[in-house]
Amino acid sequence: MAPTGVSAAAPAMVGGATLTPISMEALPGFPGPGVAAALDAFRRVCAAPAPALPQPAGVAGDAVAFAEACAAARGDVPDAAAFFRDRFDAFRIDRAGAGQIGFLTGYFEPELVGSRDPGPDFPTPVLARPDDLVSLGPGETRPGLDPSLRAARATADGFGPYPDRAAIEDGALGAQTRPILWLRDAVDLLVLQVQGSGRVRLPDGRAVRVLYDGRNGRPYTAVAKLIVQEGHLPLEGLTLARWTGWLRDHPDIARRLIRANASYIFFRLAPIEDPALGPPGAANVPLSPGRSLAVDASLWRYGLPFWLAGPLPGAGPGEAGRLVIAGDTGSAIVGPARGDLFVGTGAQAGIAAGNLRDAIGFVVLLPKAMPGGTPR
Repeated sequence: MAPTGVSAAAPAMVGGATLTPISMEALPGFPGPGVAAALDAFRRVCAAPAPALPQPAGVAGDAVAFAEACAAARGDVPDAAAFFRDRFDAFRIDRAGAGQIGFLTGYFEPELVGSRDPGPDFPTPVLARPDDLVSLGPGETRPGLDPSLRAARATADGFGPYPDRAAIEDGALGAQTRPILWLRDAVDLLVLQVQGSGRVRLPDGRAVRVLYDGRNGRPYTAVAKLIVQEGHLPLEGLTLARWTGWLRDHPDIARRLIRANASYIFFRLAPIEDPALGPPGAANVPLSPGRSLAVDASLWRYGLPFWLAGPLPGAGPGEAGRLVIAGDTGSAIVGPARGDLFVGTGAQAGIAAGNLRDAIGFVVLLPKAMPGGTPR
């Protein structure tokens, strides 16, 4: 007989949105095909080391109840759908003025070409994290620092703002400038930084993974949006291939627009252990294509399941939604009904991710408190 739990003090509101209880049976198509893949993604988050940037104490998703769900997932789970029904309660996320509709985008892991050494074909450096970079978690700040900045520069006199993109490109890091790879141009670097990670094919045929290792904490500006705002390309039909191709065809304008994005990402190298999975997300676990969701980490606990109510990339006939797992975050992912779905690796995933800009319903599954808890 399945265990019966009660809702673990679910908040009435999260991030200004109302959480409305809803029966899972009322969700069209729930739990959808491939629910075992969602369980696998959930298990990976449960088993992951603590994230590098701790989440705030007040994120939604009771810590004790979540730990009990993780403990149950480590055991024999003959029915993945029953596991989610038994261990979680569903809450529709209703935003004030927007109702049940949120906004979903997609991201992917690009595959690029590069070299460990600079040269005429590879003049653009990928930089390692500088030693003087101090990353700040949600709500964290430093004395005298603008609270809107999400990183600081440690100096002999205390903390200051970290240099923006243009200053870094002009040499502001000095001896802290440490290239780990070289790419063919600034456009490839921008794509890598926008996506947060990637695979790079070296001249000898080997591939390495380039992983996010911090950012300068400056505000992010979408270069594609600037291209549209200045009238260079229309928004209609604007794909990744089209706007990056336009940047390469107009190098002088491209340099100005790219430098207008003050945000700058630093990286580290890692082996590719499982080609079927993506890079680790902010939850410290490899991303599952089509199942890992980037969420606002100041609001939601990593590992929470979400039901995305609407058609998604790769959806089968009649698929009305998908069960996904919060495993990542991003500077542009702000708000309770805002998500970024990891689509996969390579050019086709890039096309799918670029086309994913949809209004969609968000339902969060919060863990139940089980009578007597669950043996660990």
